[in-house]
Amino acid sequence: MRTHRLKLLISTLFIAINLIGLVQAQDKKSDSLNPAREKTLVYTFHIKEEIAPPVWRTTQRAFKRAQEMKADLILIQMNTYGGMVDMADSIRTKILNSSIPVYVFINNNAASAGALISIACDSIYMVKGANIGAATVVNQTGEVVPDKFQSYMRAMMRSTAEAKGRNPEIAQAMVDPSIYVAGVSDSGKVLTLTTSEAIRHGFCEGQAETIEEVLKRTGHEPYQIVEHQLSAMDKVINFLIRPVISGILIMLIIGGLYFELQTPGVGFPLAAAITAAVLYFAPLYLEGLASHWEIIVFVVGVILLLVEIFAIPGFGVTGVTGLILMVGSLSFAMVESFDTSEGMAIDFSPLVRAFFTVIIAVFLAIAGSIYLSRRLFTSNRLGHLALQHVQDASEGYTTASADYSDMVGRKGVAHTMLRPSGKVMIDGELFDATLVTGFADEGQDIEVVSYHTGQLFVRRI
Repeated sequence: MRTHRLKLLISTLFIAINLIGLVQAQDKKSDSLNPAREKTLVYTFHIKEEIAPPVWRTTQRAFKRAQEMKADLILIQMNTYGGMVDMADSIRTKILNSSIPVYVFINNNAASAGALISIACDSIYMVKGANIGAATVVNQTGEVVPDKFQSYMRAMMRSTAEAKGRNPEIAQAMVDPSIYVAGVSDSGKVLTLTTSEAIRHGFCEGQAETIEEVLKRTGHEPYQIVEHQLSAMDKVINFLIRPVISGILIMLIIGGLYFELQTPGVGFPLAAAITAAVLYFAPLYLEGLASHWEIIVFVVGVILLLVEIFAIPGFGVTGVTGLILMVGSLSFAMVESFDTSEGMAIDFSPLVRAFFTVIIAVFLAIAGSIYLSRRLFTSNRLGHLALQHVQDASEGYTTASADYSDMVGRKGVAHTMLRPSGKVMIDGELFDATLVTGFADEGQDIEVVSYHTGQLFVRRI
């Protein structure tokens, strides 16, 4: 039965991933790639949410689409308070390496990571009352992180500004309040520029209220605007690759496996674990983050864990190895491949963040599963899930067996390794037994010393 479950898990995982890939490929084929070129072709997309993996994915697809259409200009419509630095760095690099000019239209806010992305663009336009800056690196609770992270952000802001001919001192003043720029940043506060201030200091080419006004001011008339559209599959994938959702899926995978191991037969917990595994790996696999080997390592980890639980008494190397493989595969699946170019330092921070996300999710899943299992199987509200009748000893019920009690003093051999529990062979019959102290290897002589609570207790001879 357990082998059947495992085969079901593996086959469902790979079939679902392939089916999603076919649907996505069909979506690509249905796109039209050659709109009329009588006008300047402007390809535009939005960054109006937290800078995270979904925004990076949308940016990649928008740039690819613009290149396929041979667009003359890419225009980003931005209104964000920032987000993840590594995702912003990836978008910044994409913009800096673009063969197509990239403009950004800031419709209210370009804070933190949004400021870094904006400065990377060839031209910046802002609506009246907009802001750009406040790029200090903070953690998820809003606290300022140590200076080594600020130093990295300062360097990125400075180098990006230099690449686009903007004042690098002003750019890094958006990160570090200690940087003094005469007439610009002398208040000891992190720098944020309004629209008029950004224009005056060269961080904005002009004020505009619509993208049509931007294109008119930049001399791109006549023009044709093509807006990037998210397909239903794009929306689903963008939702699933959010760090919070990935953490929830990991909790469902671990929690589902835990509950399935506590109940007989194939039921809802296993179905939930399989579904969560598909939803976790499928979008990451389609986006090139998860590879075949990471999925295979995850399945191998599950196999080792099941082998440790059902075939090997106790919990040792096999089970620990299975857990390590599962955690490792879930972590590596969340990050892109490392840049190993000569002379380039490898940034392990995305992997570290992914690892801690997985560890926290696993811990919460196990703790939550234990709590829920106790509540579900002891609560009267769900009494149909467990037997409610108590077999009291006063009513004549007992777990004692005369045959087992008579076995005290009999000798046999360890049929499996006892660590300390396992199976023993006595007079040609197998019995479950627990070693009183220490461990015993398979084949070692043992003697039954006691029997209570339905269990034989043995010692090594």
